[in-house]
Amino acid sequence: MIPQEYFLVLSGILFAIGAFGVLTRKNAIVVLMCVEIMLNAANINFVTFSVFSGGAAGQVFALFSIAIAAAEVAVGLAILLNLQKLQDTIELQDLNLLRW
Repeated sequence: MIPQEYFLVLSGILFAIGAFGVLTRKNAIVVLMCVEIMLNAANINFVTFSVFSGGAAGQVFALFSIAIAAAEVAVGLAILLNLQKLQDTIELQDLNLLRW
């Protein structure tokens, strides 16, 4: 059986990659993908602790997290498609339509 620490290290690396992408990228679609990577890292933690503790609560939380992530992507892509239609760009630094 694979040790728990391997899964936690994998999750930490994925979270760090996602956070780096969110902080450094300019394209809104890439930022959404990096947020998804961060959510998947959290799901790996949920499932890891669920399997190693013997309960099913972590797996249920991961399932809800996946459902919420799917809804988040649907809403985010709808907003980005409308912004693309209005301003012909999805670069985050060029989008000031949603500001006050």
